[in-house]
Amino acid sequence: MQPYELSLAAAADEIRARRLSPVELVDSVLDWIARTEPGLQAYVTVTAERARESARAAERAASAAVGDAAAGGHLRGPLHGIPVALKDLIDVAGVPTTASSRVRADHRAAADSTVAARLAAAGTALVGKTHTHEFAYGLTTPQTSNAWDPSRVAGGSSGGSAVAVAAAAATFALGTDTGGSIRVPAALNGVVGLKPTYGLVPRHGVTSLSWSLDHVGPLTRTVEDAALVMSVLAGHDPRDPASLPTPSSVDYRPLPGADLRGVRVGVPRNYYFEHVDPEVEAAVRGAITRLEALGATLVEVEIPMARYVQATQWGLMVPEATAYHERTLRSAPERYGADIRILLEAGALMSAGDYLRAQRARTLMRQAWLRMLDEVDVVVAPTVPVTAVRSDQEVIVWPDGTSESVSDAYVRLSAPADITGVPALTVPVGHDGAGMPIGMQLLGRPLAEATVLRVGHAYEETVPARGYAPVAVAT
Repeated sequence: MQPYELSLAAAADEIRARRLSPVELVDSVLDWIARTEPGLQAYVTVTAERARESARAAERAASAAVGDAAAGGHLRGPLHGIPVALKDLIDVAGVPTTASSRVRADHRAAADSTVAARLAAAGTALVGKTHTHEFAYGLTTPQTSNAWDPSRVAGGSSGGSAVAVAAAAATFALGTDTGGSIRVPAALNGVVGLKPTYGLVPRHGVTSLSWSLDHVGPLTRTVEDAALVMSVLAGHDPRDPASLPTPSSVDYRPLPGADLRGVRVGVPRNYYFEHVDPEVEAAVRGAITRLEALGATLVEVEIPMARYVQATQWGLMVPEATAYHERTLRSAPERYGADIRILLEAGALMSAGDYLRAQRARTLMRQAWLRMLDEVDVVVAPTVPVTAVRSDQEVIVWPDGTSESVSDAYVRLSAPADITGVPALTVPVGHDGAGMPIGMQLLGRPLAEATVLRVGHAYEETVPARGYAPVAVAT
């Protein structure tokens, strides 16, 4: 196994045991990026020299730890020396933040975002900034290829981050999630993605799409890896008005073992299994059966206010996105892609009354979800209703004759967690007949990340280790 193939947890163990140098790990990942990137287009910017400099600093610290009775007392933790990629909405001082848009062609960040600063303090090595659907306003990331099939969409808007992790071109990555933008591409590329509780991870220094819906979270190879990253990211920051007054040091790592006795798993009787591809439904229901075999108690639940999800999501996101872009939309509209410009201009037509009604609906929906979550510990559902579609496909037609756009289909099952702010984890649960990954979503109570990670980890421990996407490489 090459160093770039290691999970975060495995690489951390190797570095701590002095069997692997951070320099070797970073060089391995950078070499793999050079070989895979021509086909994937996951990265906007590769920060190779910066990464090597960070790796050398991490190696010096690791060398200083030799002989320490604490066995690694000079290491900064499990992220020490680990290569990371950041979605190109996340500011890093001195590095461009393009948001994959011509609007930001000349932008260079003056200071680190909170999450970038926390990762740097933990000893990570930034290998690059990854593509997003322009300004995160979409669910496909059209400039990036799916890691499993280049003719299919990567998912969005954190498509570059998901593809980089799926292709082993980053040990882990960060994305943002406003309507599913971590979980959708994670599911479509067969990796783990966690949208934390709203306000748990600060967004200071992160380009906004919709401030009342935006979240930052990790995309990783395993659930344990996601927990390790969350232990670094979570914690209050007064510069983010939505930041929760939570402890800054929480260990989210699930304990070993796959025992789920006492855990109540909610299985939706409505909404989440409606207009879902049969192969996706079969894979997720099979995973639910596996959770029951691990000791979980299955409880049928009714998803509240399901008919209002789409209207509430768009009623919040569209006017907030337009307000954020108001000045640039007036001064340089030609710099936006046509699809994004149309969405932003449409947002200006929404009335204050529509926005207030969406806010009221969100409050009622959140209250109803909290009541439902009093009865169960997690709700389990498909992450997306279909696997990655072909890049030229715009509409999904269901067997009953109804149709919906690809973007509407991908956001439909992920939006409730953004509207309500509850934590949501996607875990791979197999592949369809075409070999494309399928994801299962676990949703929990606010600040119950430890519970959703525990359930996801328990499932993951009972299935064979996942391989990487069969990426075509440059020779």
